[in-house]
Amino acid sequence: MDSNHQSNYKLSKTEKKFLRKQIKAKHTLLRHEGIETVSYATQSLVVANGGLGNGVSRNQLLPVLEKCGLVDALLMPPNKPYSFARYRTTEESKRAYVTLNGKEVVDDLGQKITLYLNFVEKVQWKELRPQALPPGLMVVEEIISSEEEKMLLESVDWTEDTDNQNSQKSLKHRRVKHFGYEFHYENNNVDKDKPLSGGLPDICESFLEKWLRKGYIKHKPDQMTINQYEPGQGIPAHIDTHSAFEDEIVSLSLGSEIVMDFKHPDGIAVPVMLPRRSLLVMTGESRYLWTHGITCRKFDTVQASESLKSGIITSDVGDLTLSKRGLRTSFTFRKVRQTPCNCSYPLVCDSQRKETPPSFPESDKEASRLEQEYVHQVYEEIAGHFSSTRHTPWPHIVEFLKALPSGSIVADIGCGNGKYLGINKELYMERRVAALQEIVRLLRPGGKALIYVWAMEQEYNKQKSKYLRGNRNSQGKKEEMNSDTSVQRSLVEQMRDMGSRDSASSVPRINDSQEGGCNSRQVSNSKLPVHVNRTSFYSQDVLVPWHLKGNPDKGKPVEPFGPIGSQDPSPVFHRYYHVFREGELEGACRTVSDVRILQSYYDQGNWCVILQKA
Repeated sequence: MDSNHQSNYKLSKTEKKFLRKQIKAKHTLLRHEGIETVSYATQSLVVANGGLGNGVSRNQLLPVLEKCGLVDALLMPPNKPYSFARYRTTEESKRAYVTLNGKEVVDDLGQKITLYLNFVEKVQWKELRPQALPPGLMVVEEIISSEEEKMLLESVDWTEDTDNQNSQKSLKHRRVKHFGYEFHYENNNVDKDKPLSGGLPDICESFLEKWLRKGYIKHKPDQMTINQYEPGQGIPAHIDTHSAFEDEIVSLSLGSEIVMDFKHPDGIAVPVMLPRRSLLVMTGESRYLWTHGITCRKFDTVQASESLKSGIITSDVGDLTLSKRGLRTSFTFRKVRQTPCNCSYPLVCDSQRKETPPSFPESDKEASRLEQEYVHQVYEEIAGHFSSTRHTPWPHIVEFLKALPSGSIVADIGCGNGKYLGINKELYMERRVAALQEIVRLLRPGGKALIYVWAMEQEYNKQKSKYLRGNRNSQGKKEEMNSDTSVQRSLVEQMRDMGSRDSASSVPRINDSQEGGCNSRQVSNSKLPVHVNRTSFYSQDVLVPWHLKGNPDKGKPVEPFGPIGSQDPSPVFHRYYHVFREGELEGACRTVSDVRILQSYYDQGNWCVILQKA
């Protein structure tokens, strides 16, 4: 057979690339979800790149699939870059497999993505989320009319002087106004002796009286904060200060709907839809114990059914889609507390505990100092010991590096001791320390970045991470952790009141009186919770202890910085970490222009994404 005849049987370069992508999608599904694809035709398909997690909504994908036949079910798991489709017949699914494999579609951000399909035996997904609102939480739909909404929005003058009596502030990521009392973000409280002149706007009085008559609220508020959120903006998870306000926290959503995330300290997360013109009322447990926040993202995962508007976003993956955020304005009403709080949650109540609640930096200078003392300075001290514990490359990262073309330039940013620099000998390496936008700036068009961040969820799909499984504490240490003192200290520090704040203030503040900040004696003055190693996270911003073994600086004596009473003379350094919740990394990535998420997954206690520059 001559060479020309042989070439007729060879795959083209495009076909080979498509085949590699399809096989990779198949392996990814097996590794991350334990779902196997099959080589023979079935009624069911997995659609890689066609998921809510990479910006494809149900309204976009379903019409594409239906061109090949009748779709009995389309399951779209939240935050996942793939979906599952079941056709009425095998012939229809085969038609979709042939027709749609490698087909480009446009996602909700207007970017083109390529679909890759594989057959699976069944279309199914585990339902893990609870089907009830947090206790004490209520959402009232259409609490005002569209005319009243327009009137309220037009009453807010964002152009007036920021030093006026209403205490308007321009925070880094949103605009805010205070009425009645100014909320001080530096201490998460109000000055009860310095009310603002004018009280609440007259336009609010009739609404408040109506809500009182109907029983939606029991106390007439005397403090109001107006926040304006651009699409993509949000607020970190927090609990409104117990000592600052009475039980009820009431928020009116105007201009656009939003999904607010509630989380119990035991890890239960409940996403709640707040429709436009709805009233959110938090009392009791939902107000005092559960954190609430808004993830920074431009799209929310919501129910596709028109009949389901407010309340919990269920885990029915057959009824989920994406909703694009609009300009939202919230009117949040509170009543300032004049007496100490005596709620039923003393471990997280600042009125019933002696510890000073932590707070966040007020300026870039303070945030920079935190990073210098609790990141840079700590790693300067522990580098030798830290590097000696990092020697085995992680399989998924090795796979990413080996898949890059020869001659690719790789930046290993903040990854430790450079153990990945020699994985692929045909790549050129350089080191940079930068933020997410700087990482993207480094990429050429079409270039890729693999990002790993430490996850708050150290137990995922009912499996504990290696970090938790590595807990080999002796029985004595376990008993010490379970003592009243240690448990209360841990919960009090970790379920702290973080107050209402803008998303820019995401790094906790260090007491200005501290010096050095790298040993346990000085950490006692810190306003950051100290994480207990090898345990679950209860706070997103923590100091993680590192017990330094040996003496890397042989010419210097090692001062015993260990805890009081400790028999271990090794110094203890505390590293600052922000651990990420599920979906938070993807949300941050979507705020960066000219990139798209190719893949997102969970790997041994880390949330991970692969980005590509447009």
